[in-house]
Amino acid sequence: MILVIDCGSNKTKYIEQIIDEFIDVRSAKLLDFTENELENVKGVVISGAPLLVTEVDTSPYLNKLSWVKTADLPILGICFGHQMIGLLHDAFASRMKEDRSWQTVEAFIESPIFNRLPDEVEMMEDHCETISVPAGFELVASSDACVNEAMQHTSKPIYGVQFHPEVSGNHGRVLLENFVNVCLQ
Repeated sequence: MILVIDCGSNKTKYIEQIIDEFIDVRSAKLLDFTENELENVKGVVISGAPLLVTEVDTSPYLNKLSWVKTADLPILGICFGHQMIGLLHDAFASRMKEDRSWQTVEAFIESPIFNRLPDEVEMMEDHCETISVPAGFELVASSDACVNEAMQHTSKPIYGVQFHPEVSGNHGRVLLENFVNVCLQ
């Protein structure tokens, strides 16, 4: 089973629908989440949110997700989830030009979540913030609009993507299936 932590994005249902094609999925609202919900799950996806990390107090969200730093299971952060993973590992957030369209995302290094995808893929964006690549992570992919489109931890199965694979057609579906495969290894 994979747990999807719903941070309030209207796209979260699409994450759940795609993952449910491959493995059972359970959902939890971020602010109602307890670490007990991590029992018997093979991985966690942290969704996007209708929040700007540069404009809100992120401490309640970071507190709810503090377990990410010590977790021993695969984690995928999408948009806000990506940013939360970065902030938990001392990344810096900053505003950028609003991007709510398709971008060509180019992968520079091999990553399990980019298996079976071309080096350049079109992915749907929906953000106006970005994060730096924190210590302990490596940059996986960039676009012309955003440097940190995808990152991965150097020694743990923790991944973050700034774009929204759940609304990016077949390429996004492949990326989410790749994450499921990481969880099942």
